[in-house]
Amino acid sequence: MNHWRERLRLLEHNVNSVLLGKPEVVRLAVVALLSEGHVLIEDVPGVGKTLLAKALARSIDGIFHRIQFTPDLLPSDVIGTSIFHPPSNEFVFKPGPIFANIVLADEINRATPRTQSALLEAMSDRQVSVDGVTYPLQAPFLVVATQNPYEYQGTYPLPENQLDRFALRLRLGYPDRQVERSVLVQHRSGEPVDTLQPVVTRDDILAMQAEVRQVRMDDCLYDYLLDIVSATRQRDDVQLGVSIRGALILYRCAQALAYCEGRDFVVPDDIKRLAIPVLAHRIFPVGYRYNGQMQSSERIMAEILEATPVPV
Repeated sequence: MNHWRERLRLLEHNVNSVLLGKPEVVRLAVVALLSEGHVLIEDVPGVGKTLLAKALARSIDGIFHRIQFTPDLLPSDVIGTSIFHPPSNEFVFKPGPIFANIVLADEINRATPRTQSALLEAMSDRQVSVDGVTYPLQAPFLVVATQNPYEYQGTYPLPENQLDRFALRLRLGYPDRQVERSVLVQHRSGEPVDTLQPVVTRDDILAMQAEVRQVRMDDCLYDYLLDIVSATRQRDDVQLGVSIRGALILYRCAQALAYCEGRDFVVPDDIKRLAIPVLAHRIFPVGYRYNGQMQSSERIMAEILEATPVPV
């Protein structure tokens, strides 16, 4: 584990060198990568969402594709389509931009629900199906989706089953003044991410993902995790609680966070640290509107964490 811990340190340092002042966001993005999950970033434009995805792809020497979601984007524009090839007199599949190691689904909530749903099979099963034929996606595979806050015009809210496919929902926020000044200085001679060099290979990431699954969790922590999940289903102000998929993703992310911290076992703080970014977007308060749902669900999760006894 010490060998991979050094590789992880290099990976996080590489991304932090271009995404300044956001070490927690970088750590959670790496957690998603190691737990084989996906990331949804909800924030205003221009705070570094695209930069995070591009820096991760360059750091692992992976294939990076960016898909700009718009109202006229079609599912075939995402997953690919079959094109007739006259010399062979048959249809040939032309892969879409989803065939990459890290895919940036930019402004995902600007596309129609039909196009949004084109990502579901890819995110869940690491494959796409076209004309009755299934095509596997190359591992590792990570979708980093961004969306503008719902109060922005021209957006389509993500359905519950789409939200449930994202392991974590994050916010970057504006940097403080000193970090913002460093960004200006850093960009004096060009875009720093363009000169970023890989520090780990894709095979390294696959080996780390296999080791993450060996991280231990005590029985009392299984109960602690399930107590938190169960509490989301029992509150009067929540109409839809966390599913078993959400509980499993929290477990996988806790293993990955412990691994990133250099441990081969999970501690209660790992679960507490991840509960809001992993679970908040999976609960829907009674009478919620998409406007402000993020803040109210995070508040509810914070109350649940406060009320749930931590195992000693």
